Amino acid sequence: MVEVKLDRITKRFGSFEAVKELSLKIDNGEFLVLLGPSGCGKTTTLRMISGLETPTEGRIYFGDRDVTYLPPKDRNISMVFQSYAVWPHMKVFDNIAFPLKVKKYPEDEIRRRVKWAAELLQIEELLDRYPGQLSGGQRQRVAVARAIVVEPDVLLMDEPLSNLDAKLRVAMRAEIKKLQTKLKVTTIYVTHDQVEAMTMGDRIAVMNQGRLLQVGPPTEVYLKPNSLFVATFIGAPEMNILDASLVENEGIALEGDGFRIPLPEDFRDILLDYLGKDVLVGIRPEHMTVKGVSTLEHVTRSVEIDGVVDFIEALGTDTIVHAKVGGSIIKIKLPGHIPLPIGEKIKIEVDLDNLHIFDKTTEKAII
Repeated sequence: MVEVKLDRITKRFGSFEAVKELSLKIDNGEFLVLLGPSGCGKTTTLRMISGLETPTEGRIYFGDRDVTYLPPKDRNISMVFQSYAVWPHMKVFDNIAFPLKVKKYPEDEIRRRVKWAAELLQIEELLDRYPGQLSGGQRQRVAVARAIVVEPDVLLMDEPLSNLDAKLRVAMRAEIKKLQTKLKVTTIYVTHDQVEAMTMGDRIAVMNQGRLLQVGPPTEVYLKPNSLFVATFIGAPEMNILDASLVENEGIALEGDGFRIPLPEDFRDILLDYLGKDVLVGIRPEHMTVKGVSTLEHVTRSVEIDGVVDFIEALGTDTIVHAKVGGSIIKIKLPGHIPLPIGEKIKIEVDLDNLHIFDKTTEKAII
């Protein structure tokens, strides 16, 4: 186990910058998730950490050791790929043992380590089978066992669950997180799935267009996004965004098409430079409710806006109400089954303490 430090690493492919001056420290034994859309640079970052790619600029450290130009074999890392990458002509035992055989471990030590890894992943009974005789989840366990059998300093995982069905993906992410907690190995996990990131990571590093936008514990990134991109990328359904102007009329308020949101006076000092300007207002679906139908729990400050029911998503455990507010459609997440008639006028209660306001030009968070 080691601390991993990325010091202003940049990767260019010709004139294209895939990663731009990324600095990040991953603590010893931490589970860090690199999260972002396809093409944001997260896999390129992982490949630079592994040694499969060399940074154009910047340095990579494992502890105090500069590994920037070291080949993968000299870094004591293991990697689990999006594809299972198990050899179909080898039995499970030999697939798991392969990296140990390459490093010429003694036969007794190979058997001990393979048995240890197989027990951890609960695949002891599969050691004499071929990959073609296994399910997708079992093949993924074999790939993880092969990665941990060398007891790496750093474990790298590149969207390892994306080929599994939804139910198995939920089960496997819990198993991987529990395994990492038990092994205490420094782990860097790449995904575009924000649910995976929220449920697995000790911290999340959100990337877009090659840049690192925000790093923090999942709850912090969810509750306090520092930009419009992070705010809308984290959360399901995603945050509602409305255009508004910040006005002063019997106190400060946000006014937009079909709504007015009076703000508490303690917002004034933060928003003073934006009075009379256009801003973007963010409200998560779960931080609103329909008055008379459901309540916002533990809310001390709220305000009501008018809406009209446009569409209902009945999900069983939750109901997503699509409501028309002025010329915009917003989503409201309510617990349980709520049969609201289409076209019904409703009062939408908004939690002011979970209201987000963004600079319209820079898209940086103001509140």
